[in-house]
Parts: sequence; C-alpha cells; structure tokens
Amino acid sequence: MSASSLPWEAPSSATAALVLLGVILSSSILADALAARTRLPRISLLVLVGVGVAFVQQALLGHSDARPLDGLGEPLIQVALVMVAFLLGGELTLDRLRHTGPLILIVSLSVIGVGVLAVGIGLWLLGFPLVVAASLAAISVATDPAAVSETVRESGDTRLRARLLMGIVAIDDGWGVLAFGLTMALLGWWLSGEGSLALVHAAWELGGALLLGTLVGLPAAWLTGRLRPGEPTQVEAIALILLLAGLADWLDVSALLAAMVAGALVANLSRHHTRSFNEIEHIEWPFLVFFFVLSGASIDLMRLDDALGLTLAYLLLRLGGRYLGGVLGVRLARSRQAELPHDIGLALTPQAGVAMGMALLAMERFPEHGGVLIAAVVASTVVFEVLGPLMVRHVLR
Repeated sequence: MSASSLPWEAPSSATAALVLLGVILSSSILADALAARTRLPRISLLVLVGVGVAFVQQALLGHSDARPLDGLGEPLIQVALVMVAFLLGGELTLDRLRHTGPLILIVSLSVIGVGVLAVGIGLWLLGFPLVVAASLAAISVATDPAAVSETVRESGDTRLRARLLMGIVAIDDGWGVLAFGLTMALLGWWLSGEGSLALVHAAWELGGALLLGTLVGLPAAWLTGRLRPGEPTQVEAIALILLLAGLADWLDVSALLAAMVAGALVANLSRHHTRSFNEIEHIEWPFLVFFFVLSGASIDLMRLDDALGLTLAYLLLRLGGRYLGGVLGVRLARSRQAELPHDIGLALTPQAGVAMGMALLAMERFPEHGGVLIAAVVASTVVFEVLGPLMVRHVLR
C-alpha cells in the first residue's frame, strides 16, 4: 500500500502536542515505579527523561533548534513555578515566622553571601571575563523551590531543618531577582554608563511584583472559600494561579515573588479556611511533571563542549560556596546549632527555570558572552536538578 493511500496523515502540531503531553505524564508513572524500587528521587528521574528527549531531538533527529511542545512549554513551566511559589508563600505565616523567621534570614543570607563571593571571585581568579563571573555569581543565588519543596514533602520530615529549608526557598528567588538586577545595573554602569536604566528595571521587577501580589492577594484572602464551607474550590485556586502568572508576564515583573506575596497574604489574612489553597496541592503535580521534564529537554547538547571548563568551575564553586555558607549560617544560629546539620547549605543546590531566565536576560544584555553563559547555566542546571534532591534527602537524614 502506498503512503498516499494510508488512512491517516501526519499529525498536526496540536495533535503532536497532545500526544507528547500524554507521554510526559506517562513517564511520571514510570518514574514513580522506578523511584520506589531504586529509592532515587522521582524529580531526578523526570529531569533525565527530559535530557533523553533532548538527545533524541538533537542528536538522533538532527533538530537542534526544536523544543518540545514549542510555545506551550513556557506557559506550563510558568504555571508550575507560580503554583510552587504560592504554596511556599503560604508557609510564611506570622506564627511560623515568629519562631523561625530570624533563623531563616541568618542562614539564607549566609548561604547567599558566601556563595556569591565564592562563584564570582573564584571564576574571576580562574581567568574568566568579569561579565561572565559576575553574571554567574548573581545567577547562583537562585534556588529551585519546586525540587526542594517536593523532596521535603516526599520525606514527610517536619523537624526544624525541614521547616527552615521550606522558609529559605520561599525567599531565595526574591534575593536572586534582587541580586541579579543589581549586578546587571552595576555591570551596565561599569561597561557603558547605563546602569540607571537597569536599576530602574530591577526596581520595577521587584516593586511591581510586590504590588501585583498585594493587589491579587488581598481580595483573594477575603473572597476565596466563601462559595461553600471549608476549603476554597479548585476553580478559585486555578483562577488565582493563572491571573498571577499572566499578569506578571504582561507587566514584566517577577511572577515568583508576586505569587509568594499573594500566598503569604492569603495564609495570614484568611480566617475562614484553614490552609492557603489546599486544592492547589491536589492539582500541582501534573504541572511539576511538565516542568521537570521540559527543564531537562531544554538543554542544547551541541553547545556543551564550548563551556565545559566554565560549567565544571561553576558547579564546584557553587557547591563549595553553598556548603561553607551553610556552615557559617549554622554557627551564627548559636542556640539552634544542635538542631541543624552543618551541611544544610547543600540542600539549597537545586536550580532550574529562574536561573535559565536570568541567563537569557544576561545574554540579551551582553550578547558577546551570551552563548557560553546559556550553555553553562543549562548544563549545570541539569546537574543540579539531578543531584539536588539527593542532597536534600541527605541533609534531612
């Protein structure tokens, strides 16, 4: 039978996207089964599935510019991150902050400060350009809240170290956006004298996110959960997440920070329901599956050899900086030292979408260094996403 007489035709892009979505979700079922047998984190397995997709597309099929799901992948990743950020913001209740707030601040700033210095100064001393060293130092601040929170949730750990990690990752990306914006401003001023424009953009990205989170979170805190007794409905939860993701993208502000602010407001001001959008926890896992697989699939395998030395240096310096920062933070904690492991900084190594977004912004600002920055960040992100959950489990033990 000839090809023209076959009863089917090549699938359209929409049909192919639907099939791929089903395949990605099916891979999560296999990852769950394999994780149960091998005790490997399912997050790491899903990232490896994404790397396998990238290998098939780029190495076997020769489609170096192809990306899974085309334009659909970015919104799915954005929604997943906003869900995670909103839930993490819900962890920042006043009662909890009274007990662990100062500790979160001490350990977080210690890990970030030491980590930035280790990466920035280390790369500069190794001979890499100042723009590359400073950009990667700022990018190193970002932590993947999805990987950390999901691993902590899987462990069922409720000790101080687990609560501390959840609190730190809830604010780490806020520190990351601030550090990156200030770094770009200083580099712009140093190289071209245009730092004021970058500083204004960073201020809007942070201030606009706080404003958006407040404008969405305040009415949500009063309105949600009133249609029926008990917890808010899934429709309300999904509506809030989509509004936060869409408006943040439209206004060019940090969606993560806006979602954290909204989540914290709902958690602290909603007296008529017990938890901040419990329904989101019931629906977030499929979106997290898309996020982890698509993060792994975004790697450009053809550019890895161009940035091998930079990637290895960044990996080692970031790990060393996080470890030493954690040691310093635990020592500064004083009265809580006995309850915290000295290597808690290693649990803050996962890095994903936020770091990639920062790398893209750095590439737009400094195109002459953009290629090597993107290659190094994407390659290291895959490594951190695979090793990060293992380190979180190690610290929790």
